[in-house]
Amino acid sequence: MKIARVLLADDHTLMRAGIRALLEKVPGVEVVGEADDGRQVLSLVESVEPHVVLMDIAMAKLNGLEAAARLAREFPAVKVIILSMHTSEEYVVRALRAGAAGYLLKDSATAEVPLALQAVLRGQRYLSRAISAQAIDSRLAASSGSGHPLELLTPRQREILQLIAEGKSTKEIAFELKVSAKTIETHRAQLMRRLNLHDVASLVRYAIRAGLVILDS
Repeated sequence: MKIARVLLADDHTLMRAGIRALLEKVPGVEVVGEADDGRQVLSLVESVEPHVVLMDIAMAKLNGLEAAARLAREFPAVKVIILSMHTSEEYVVRALRAGAAGYLLKDSATAEVPLALQAVLRGQRYLSRAISAQAIDSRLAASSGSGHPLELLTPRQREILQLIAEGKSTKEIAFELKVSAKTIETHRAQLMRRLNLHDVASLVRYAIRAGLVILDS
């Protein structure tokens, strides 16, 4: 039987340890790596070649939704299951629109992780039992042409906006993204024009309202 290779991504060490312990008891599953932010996920996927990435939404540097969207573009064969504490239909819809194949609630993960893995590896979608699939399908159909406000921005702009909202300075962001401070200043000015905002504090408030950063992660 083919072994299912799983990459775990969560910024809480104890949560990762708990999920790893669960998966190690599931026949045919191998945990091939762990990450604590979305950028590390992208790096590890290339090296450890997982079949499935089990990933939290609220992570520093690059959140799970952004990482899922990039994985869908760059590694389309890799299945993504979002693991989250957030029950809001908005987050579920955004995750599926980003390319995730499943959405698991953390409080039900113990019982449902094996079921979710089996489903997505068969090419099916999996939603936690507490989530109404009918309601999600209705939301997806209703939003098929409108999208989320963050979709007005490019992936790079969303990444920089998240880092700004996390309190990083221009120099720190430039260092992390390996570009010049001038480039970050240009992106920040473009963000302000695109969103019709006029200072960094407004950008931070926008990022929080839009769910790009989550304070209670």
